[in-house]
Amino acid sequence: MTLANQKKSTGGFALLLLLASSAQATELLNSSYDVSRELFVTLNAPFEQQWNAQHSNDELTIRQSHAGSSKQALAILQGLKADVVTYNQITDVQILHDRGNLIPANWQQRLPNNSSPFYSTMAFLVRKGNPKNIHDWRDLVRNDVKLIFPNPKTSGNGRYTWLAAWGAADRADGRDRVKTAAFMTQFVKNVQVLDTGGRGATTTFVERGLGDVLISFESEVNNIRNQYPKGDYEVIVPKSNILAEFPVTWVDANVAANHTETAAKAYLNYLYSPPAQKIMTQYYYRVNNPKLMAQQKERFPQVDLFRVEEAFGGWQQVMKTQFANGGELDKLLAAGHQ
Repeated sequence: MTLANQKKSTGGFALLLLLASSAQATELLNSSYDVSRELFVTLNAPFEQQWNAQHSNDELTIRQSHAGSSKQALAILQGLKADVVTYNQITDVQILHDRGNLIPANWQQRLPNNSSPFYSTMAFLVRKGNPKNIHDWRDLVRNDVKLIFPNPKTSGNGRYTWLAAWGAADRADGRDRVKTAAFMTQFVKNVQVLDTGGRGATTTFVERGLGDVLISFESEVNNIRNQYPKGDYEVIVPKSNILAEFPVTWVDANVAANHTETAAKAYLNYLYSPPAQKIMTQYYYRVNNPKLMAQQKERFPQVDLFRVEEAFGGWQQVMKTQFANGGELDKLLAAGHQ
């Protein structure tokens, strides 16, 4: 090989090395709640394609981590380097600020709708033909009805179930504290299994065949029903119900360490886009897009939604009075199993 050819070969090799070094791969970890697996599998692929088309030298991959939302938040506090969180309860995001200083105090103001790109409410899944004739919350406290839902101590899904039942009873009872407590005592007494998360509760009801009613997010129970085209299950959405916001945020400390801030912010903003919101409605999640909701109105029965803030004084108050050790949940669990 001549000297000129050798220099040319060496220069070409150097160029290849330069191009290789300029290309990079970005990986995002989304820490999410227990029953959101299928939703994010469908959401992630279009965003990855969009990002990779716009960033030819930066290939993006999104990984998922799923469990009860409270367990997920605890894992981050213990060192899980998630870039973004997509949870089903505000307190499980707030704790990342309160106990870890991983996000700022104003995280809810950084994205629209209190940083909640979609929302849901609670629904009942009953077996074919609705043999126990379940239609509303009142039907769940009959002596012949067995309930399945996640443990409010470990699951945002379970906390929303508890608060939805309490709030609906409180409204129906004219704010009579004694009547509401009696309702909730029987409600707890009828619980057959408290699983740690929403997907575990689904497994208990569907695969183990336990319980007469599974209480979970409207999205979860509809997606279960759609997996069984023979009509093995029916869905009931009680009219008096709770607004379940699904907050999201990027984890500032982690995206700084992972050098993923730009991708993390773009990903969460994508969740508000019309294509992403349409995917959400296909999975029976509600969105703050009146036009899209009007197009999908056959999927979503009209409900009278109350907020945690107006019914219970806010999440901080709820966590102290309802779910802390010795709170209403513990008291009524003890009373219901005496």
